[in-house]
Amino acid sequence: MTAPPTQPEPAKGGDDMATLAKGGRTNTMGFVIRALGGIPFLFIGYRLYGVEEMGRFAAAFVIIEIFALVCALGEKRGLAQRLTEGAEQEGVPQTNLVFDGMLTSLLFSIAACALLLLFPVVIFPSGTNSPFDIWMIAAIPAFALTEILLAAQAYRYDIATTVRARAITEPWTKSIAVGAIFFIPVISEGGLALAYVTAIYAAFATSLWSFLKTYGWPKGWRPRPRYLGKMTARALPLIGADVIERGTRLLDVFLLGQSASAGAVGIYFFAKEVVSVPQKLKTSFEPILSPVITKNLKIGDYAAIASQVQKVGFWIIALQLGIALALVIPGEAVMGLGGPAIVGGTGALAILLAAEVVASMAVVSESVLVYIARKRNLAISVGVILLQGVLTVAFILLAEHLGLGEGFKAAGAALALFIALLVSSLVKALVLKTLLKAPVGNLRLALFWATAPAVAVGIAFTFLPEWVELIFGVPAILATYLAIIWKRGFTAEERQLFSRKVVAVEPETAPQKTV
Repeated sequence: MTAPPTQPEPAKGGDDMATLAKGGRTNTMGFVIRALGGIPFLFIGYRLYGVEEMGRFAAAFVIIEIFALVCALGEKRGLAQRLTEGAEQEGVPQTNLVFDGMLTSLLFSIAACALLLLFPVVIFPSGTNSPFDIWMIAAIPAFALTEILLAAQAYRYDIATTVRARAITEPWTKSIAVGAIFFIPVISEGGLALAYVTAIYAAFATSLWSFLKTYGWPKGWRPRPRYLGKMTARALPLIGADVIERGTRLLDVFLLGQSASAGAVGIYFFAKEVVSVPQKLKTSFEPILSPVITKNLKIGDYAAIASQVQKVGFWIIALQLGIALALVIPGEAVMGLGGPAIVGGTGALAILLAAEVVASMAVVSESVLVYIARKRNLAISVGVILLQGVLTVAFILLAEHLGLGEGFKAAGAALALFIALLVSSLVKALVLKTLLKAPVGNLRLALFWATAPAVAVGIAFTFLPEWVELIFGVPAILATYLAIIWKRGFTAEERQLFSRKVVAVEPETAPQKTV
């Protein structure tokens, strides 16, 4: 067996940014692949299985993901700190530390599966599509363990495995399986659930293969109950942060499912799945950002952390804004992929895309706050999700009081999410700025310069047939936006990092204007 690679030395200055930029390049590629792989699942699911069936699947899906995040024990970000600290302990291989987390996660997953089997109404509030739906519960351990394995790979600066597992294996397996199972009479009615479970385990196998090649099998490892207990207790704020951060994206679906029909939930879920593509682009930066932050925290370099937050925050919002424009301008054509009944969710799609753009600052800020102000960050997150819950219920009740259709209920849920994420970004950025004593804002004027011409190009395509909007309009909007943001938004140093040039570039004398 090949010996595991040695622990990387803490990155400094330009090396840090080069590492983050490499992750950014890989994530951008992964976004494109993920988008191509996820669209067939939506198209096949809504066209072959139906809107109400997808609505019931969505209601189960959100509960599965929440339970899986709890069972992951916050290791998506906490593992980097454990491995950094473990490097100072002689005789504690990093592989063993990862297996500690995996064992604890597996135990929590078994308990979660047992709980849901005893109370299936929690996961299926509107009933099931088939007897096979109960198998979705089996996805919890695989999902949780995959999160830990990918975090371990990210600690070694391996983001390619995340792309392979989450952007290639999972969406493409799900899309292929859901179509294939539909034509197998014995299990066709359970196609949505079985395809989902198959995809989750395929992603787990992909990540496990890479992990074993990188770290190898543990040596002399045995369960350490006392250490596992301390690890779990220490992880509680991280678990809360992860669950609440993801919960803000799932609470609206859950609450909508309690007051609207399965069909309305199905329409809203289609919009949410479209939005999940740029959302994954944002959250996938967290694993590569965590080891860089923990190493700079160890040496107390707060200025470097603030600079990294600013730059990564801008990279994320720049890409997300472009994606949002490319999807929202031809919004009716995008929603029409799911069928004529789905087009009514276009308004919700627009609000949800805007919500993901404003959320970028909260996600990047939280990547630091979970290490330097865990309890304060958790308190803010709890306040934000409570705000979202209150606003969601209020907007749904208002729509009912005014006698508006279920499409307005969906738009109200989306608006509540937008407001909550905006508040989260503003508050967390302000707290982080105070703690680091340095600016962390991610806005640059180039965002506005790039938006105007992209909108003009997009509007021009709306006068053409929908298939032209999708095939030619979406790429044209993106190309226009990215060309301007690349030239006017990115500094010469950033362009060098993202283009992988080896020629040295002198720092620009005039820094980019921030807003």
